[in-house]
Amino acid sequence: MPARLSLAINQTMTAPTDILCIGAVLWDVIGRTLRIMQLGADVPGRITRTPGGVAMNIAATLRRFGLSPALLSAIGRDAEGDALIAACAGMGLETAHVYRSPDLPTDRYVAIEGANGLIAAIADAHSLEAAGARVLAPLTDGPLGSAAHPYRGPIALDGNLTQALLAEIAQSPAFAAADLRIAPAGPGKAERLLPLLGLDAATLYVNLEEAGLICAERFAGARDAAEGMRRRGAARVVVTDGGNPAAAADRDGLHVATPPPVMVNRVTGAGDTLMAAHIAAELDGAAAPEALRRALEAAAAHISGDAAG
Repeated sequence: MPARLSLAINQTMTAPTDILCIGAVLWDVIGRTLRIMQLGADVPGRITRTPGGVAMNIAATLRRFGLSPALLSAIGRDAEGDALIAACAGMGLETAHVYRSPDLPTDRYVAIEGANGLIAAIADAHSLEAAGARVLAPLTDGPLGSAAHPYRGPIALDGNLTQALLAEIAQSPAFAAADLRIAPAGPGKAERLLPLLGLDAATLYVNLEEAGLICAERFAGARDAAEGMRRRGAARVVVTDGGNPAAAADRDGLHVATPPPVMVNRVTGAGDTLMAAHIAAELDGAAAPEALRRALEAAAAHISGDAAG
């Protein structure tokens, strides 16, 4: 476990905070059916709208583990944005440092899930991308930190930020003292993480497909992918492969564990739940094998529908 993993509390914040979650905070619109779906299928099911986005999902799970996360994102000053801010507050999430744009709409994510898993999804995070560095202002020149006084706690960061902004973060002294936990936000954005790959204080959370895209290799399983990520310069990495064994690797070694078998009732947010549970376990002092086990159990509970939220 890295030495920088202390539970630093920044006293300048509006409320004590254990971790910052930077990235997508939006509305998830999810259509789910218990039937197997193919292209062009038209079936009965349920459609829900809930607060979502990678940063949001991570923060919500961290809150359930007793931590106090703060969100850094971009949310519009529209009715959907006001409702989203209110929903975050109701979940106990700090939103004082969220950038509220007067001219950008609140982002959305739409997905269709069947009994055979995720069928299709579209992530509309254009407002977050357009907001750019304004999302990071509280950390780079504000109440949370600056280049001269960098934030020293853990930060969960997602790949919904642009590659240019992620590259800036990799070089920024404002992030140099942080314990960075990074997720690609989907295979389509995995390669955005390349500028962050060699950071000593970064842990990357990827699935098998994302690891292959980042390394430009095809891996047989999570163990091979974790070793491949380490060869490419990743200091710490957690790789998942659905219901197959997952792997966690760092300079001290590699650990493999198999997820509990569960009935798949939902898949959106499973990777975010695993990442948050792994962070919470390490902040609780768990060693690498135990942290991986707890993370897989939390993700399985989410997939089966047993977890709250």
